[in-house]
Amino acid sequence: MKWHVLALVLCLCGVRASKAQERATLPPDAPRGIIVGTVVDVNDDPVPGASVTLQSAVLSDPRAVASNNSGFFEFKDLQPASSYHVIISASGFASWTSDEVVLKPGQYLILTVSKLHIATALTQVNVGYSAEEVATEQLKVEEQQRIFGFIPNFLVQYDANAAPLTAKMKFHLAAKVAFDPVTFIGVGVFAAANQAGNTPDYRQGMIGYAERYGAAYANGVNDIIIGGAILPSLLHQDPRYYYQGTGTNKSRALHALASPFVCKGDNGLWQFNYSTMGGDLAAAALSNAYYPASNRGVGLFLSQFFIDTGQRAAANLAQEFILRRLTKVRNQK
Repeated sequence: MKWHVLALVLCLCGVRASKAQERATLPPDAPRGIIVGTVVDVNDDPVPGASVTLQSAVLSDPRAVASNNSGFFEFKDLQPASSYHVIISASGFASWTSDEVVLKPGQYLILTVSKLHIATALTQVNVGYSAEEVATEQLKVEEQQRIFGFIPNFLVQYDANAAPLTAKMKFHLAAKVAFDPVTFIGVGVFAAANQAGNTPDYRQGMIGYAERYGAAYANGVNDIIIGGAILPSLLHQDPRYYYQGTGTNKSRALHALASPFVCKGDNGLWQFNYSTMGGDLAAAALSNAYYPASNRGVGLFLSQFFIDTGQRAAANLAQEFILRRLTKVRNQK
């Protein structure tokens, strides 16, 4: 183990040294680079007048520009082989910081900018709005979040400083997920896969499919109602996944994988996720009531719990790295 750590340190040192050496070996007249990008909101509308700041150790002072009417910004004459970060802020939106950017000589880099979330505008209003009013407006946006424009993605919050949900809102959001038409279709596909795999041990045919459909739907509803509404209301915890979006890939992956075990409380502090753990345990225990006798017992309880927890961690990992780009917010009237 010590040798592995030593090897990792040497590799990291080698990377730093190679970058420094690369900068040192670049000729003084090496072609300079350019960074461009476009600032848009979640509806793909441009955000004009956004403040875009470029930071780097090679700059004596950060460089700042404002996005134009099309949301476009540009930084020219940038030193290659140097590390840069782009920070974007706009009135009514949460700020966004890019990952590290290192330009090659003469590179024209089109920076991929995360869409600024429209709900965060309300969290920055200090006068005239209560926390509940802010949460109500944010909830309206969350209810419009759909992957590819049609798959529900309601239990994800893209604003790190979102207002806490009331108990009524938690039940509303859980019911929104449980009774969405796409949820019923998804359960049908899952039940068909179980039918093909002959699991659980229900009979075959339409009756067996109906039994598998009912079991799969009951598992999901028990989990979302208990772990996403009842326990979060009693324990004052937030049932939503909080998208990190910035930082290293490692820190984002750890954030996603830890999400079944750590959540935000209604007080804004991170704490052990008793709600999600309790929901998974309760749903696994209740499945013994309607699964065939041959599938019941401690084995079913434990396997169902670990499967639910593992699926949740994998889903949040996908949220962090894939689904954010695929999630659309339907225009509200």
